[in-house]
Amino acid sequence: MTKFEALGLSPIILKAVNSLGFDTPTPIQLQAIPLILEGHDLMGLAQTGTGKTAAFGLPLVHKLLGEDTKRPAKSARALILAPTRELVNQIAVNLRDYVRHTHLRVNSVVGGKAISTQINQLSRGTDILVATPGRLLDLVERRALFLNNVKFLVLDEADQMLDLGFIHDLRKIAKLLGKPRQTLLFSATMPKQVAELSQSYLEDPVRVETNPPGRAADKVNQSVHHVIQSAKTELLKDLLIERRDDLSLVFARTKHGAEKLMKHLVACGFSASSIHGNKSQGQRDRAIKAFREGEIRILVATDVAARGIDIPGVSHVYNYDLPEVAENYVHRIGRTARAGAGGEAVAFCKPEDIHLLRAVEQLMGISIPVASGEPPEDENAIPRKGKSRGRGRAKNNRAGKSQANKGKRRQASRNRSTAPDTISVSAKAPAKTGDGQTNKRDKPRRNTKRPRNAKDGSMPNQHSGRPNNQSGKRRRSKRSAVAA
Repeated sequence: MTKFEALGLSPIILKAVNSLGFDTPTPIQLQAIPLILEGHDLMGLAQTGTGKTAAFGLPLVHKLLGEDTKRPAKSARALILAPTRELVNQIAVNLRDYVRHTHLRVNSVVGGKAISTQINQLSRGTDILVATPGRLLDLVERRALFLNNVKFLVLDEADQMLDLGFIHDLRKIAKLLGKPRQTLLFSATMPKQVAELSQSYLEDPVRVETNPPGRAADKVNQSVHHVIQSAKTELLKDLLIERRDDLSLVFARTKHGAEKLMKHLVACGFSASSIHGNKSQGQRDRAIKAFREGEIRILVATDVAARGIDIPGVSHVYNYDLPEVAENYVHRIGRTARAGAGGEAVAFCKPEDIHLLRAVEQLMGISIPVASGEPPEDENAIPRKGKSRGRGRAKNNRAGKSQANKGKRRQASRNRSTAPDTISVSAKAPAKTGDGQTNKRDKPRRNTKRPRNAKDGSMPNQHSGRPNNQSGKRRRSKRSAVAA
């Protein structure tokens, strides 16, 4: 008897688990599944790549099968919210594997795809709906979906949803959900906002924590190359050539940088594609599908792919650019060493980014081994490029302008105090203040009212100055003369 069988799951679910090759539950699955089956609200704290989808998906399917309830039209029995399209699609794929031997229906809705198609699919109702918050609210506003029948709610990657600005959408969704319901919240980190969010969604939750925040998978072998910016691309190509047959995921900091790097790799003969925010949903789906099936060997991505890509064959993750947020490094390298496999995480660090590397090491509580190069001798002397530097520069500029304006006002005051008591001002030349600016109080007023004809009140002709009625008579008389 396997350990999954000991968790209390139904035989039809165990059949799907066995066909997927699951042998032993992960720590988060081992702790969460029995609690969910008992009906508890749950707050799970676990890193990406630890099997969270099965931790909530398997008991969710079990409980839906145990209810003799029909799915109403335009509604869902269970709702799963995730922050990105890629993660929604990945969860939906996994859930369809879990329900393959059942009658349950799984649907997913994300932005970037035709909403009319999604409306038609939801018109017949669904058992499990996986969605991004924005598209979900669009469907609710169109009255294509009602949430009052939702009995099970899952918030996956709650911390990233808050980072992406979904807090207001989540509060709106909370008011639309029916009660009683069972709510499950999963997050890689537990900042203050996530704790506050859990209070509005969960009732007397049980907390499950497996990996402390900032800890990567045990089988990820990490290293860092200290290299200048101009040499990073050549170094990356050398490393990729050594592992040409492996699946490699390369992370860049910006959308433009990811696209530029991908095109350069393709021009050099590498099989590569890219995903980022400037790509349509169809382009992103095709790129991930080709990467998963091995049609391309290199995928260049921004942090949109740091969560949601579950491809067991990824052997190497390259941090071509270190992330601005240290937690994103952990999510990035979590794309490798999945399902118990090993993996390599390679980081490139230019001198200006040494503070980003130190932030990652501080978060993870380790010192990443150096594969090549040397860190700068005086790290504090390296200028940091980032938002904080820009804010400081803007603040200094504002302070400088303020001091300059104060100086102008003081000079103007001195000039006024030494000026003669009587100043002759002509109507055509407005007076000047001491700092050379026109004094608005001394400007002659413009008469904005147009004068009217004294006899009949008609407006004068703008060009000739004659009344409109007389100018019209003169034009008519001229035309009559010409015609005669």
